[in-house]
Amino acid sequence: MKTVIVKSLLLLALVCSCKAADSIWDLCNKNSNVSSSSQISKNIDSILATLVSKTPSKGFMTTSSSSYNNKDNVYGLAQCRGDISKTDCSSCIQDAAKKIREVCPNQSDSRILYDFCFLRYSQENFIGKLDTGAGLIYFNVANVTETDPKTFDNELGALFDRIRSEAVLPKSQGLGKGKTKLTPFVTLNGLVQCTRDLSQLDCAQCFATAVGSFMTACHNKKGCRVLYSSCYIRYEFYPFYFPLDPAKTGPSVGTISSVRLSP
Repeated sequence: MKTVIVKSLLLLALVCSCKAADSIWDLCNKNSNVSSSSQISKNIDSILATLVSKTPSKGFMTTSSSSYNNKDNVYGLAQCRGDISKTDCSSCIQDAAKKIREVCPNQSDSRILYDFCFLRYSQENFIGKLDTGAGLIYFNVANVTETDPKTFDNELGALFDRIRSEAVLPKSQGLGKGKTKLTPFVTLNGLVQCTRDLSQLDCAQCFATAVGSFMTACHNKKGCRVLYSSCYIRYEFYPFYFPLDPAKTGPSVGTISSVRLSP
């Protein structure tokens, strides 16, 4: 069973051209406290330095520390959104590595997600393992008015079937994106991405879990994001992924709710 906590916030601007200044989601495992002077903490700093320097070249990196005492080992993963530049990837990973040590200073199991990147480390070897144990859902509280709910559900379902199928292909490296016309003047934009350490089957399973979440929490809403450690999915009524359509990109103003999912 999952516990759901709902809170509201005001979305002032959510556009793809913004820099990764604020994290969307961070999670610090309070059961993984370590001393700042411990070998584990030093290994975390080493892991972060490696992820910052090596992730931007390919947009993805996994690494681990090696200690004389195996109980001090740390595993790390970083991934940038597959449609962004190396420069934006580098900036995002640097921000994430700095911020995660600020918000989770004494935890050896931590993760942080920005619009453009995701970073995680833990003493448990999570690499290659599907993780939907905790997550977060953001959704626009405004309902779709451009079409009826049944038509919207059908169009949304068809769009995500298509981009999920694209994302699990080896050449796609976990990324799928696309759009569909709801009306001659309204376009629905969608994106999915799973971490590249997952198998094709686990990636597909993560997407299925995420879609199941937004089909309930985000039913007939004008925008939604479901975030897990292994994948995330998103749809909006404005362009948010690259390459952008300059004529249609702009800030979206409205009320957004978030639903936190935990085991």
